[in-house]
Amino acid sequence: MEYLSLVALALSAVALVLTLQARRTTALRGGSVDAVPEDVHGLRQEVAALRREGADALRHLAVVRYDAFDDMGGHLSWSVALLDDAGDGVVLTSIHGRSDARTYAKSVTGWVSEQQLSPQEAEAIQRAKP
Repeated sequence: MEYLSLVALALSAVALVLTLQARRTTALRGGSVDAVPEDVHGLRQEVAALRREGADALRHLAVVRYDAFDDMGGHLSWSVALLDDAGDGVVLTSIHGRSDARTYAKSVTGWVSEQQLSPQEAEAIQRAKP
């Protein structure tokens, strides 16, 4: 049951970060999505600003499900990569056993982790690459 709490906490943190980024973006744009420039030059600047802001968003996602142990089926273990355009973010892994589940988080910078990755974690990062 503890692993569910950890997963829920991690996903809540991701949702909070995304919500704060959305609020910041709205505030930077004058607080309204209706304030779109009518001239083409202003529109191009707005698109460029949105692209810069979107580069920090965790938009590259991949999930790898697998059986961590030979005597268990159902692909109950999983690794998920949550990365931005630069390949920075996190890989979350849950290893499901008969009597418990363990959850791990490893940081990723530039599509690489300083911590040793399992083959499934490395695969999740590769799948998340654009």
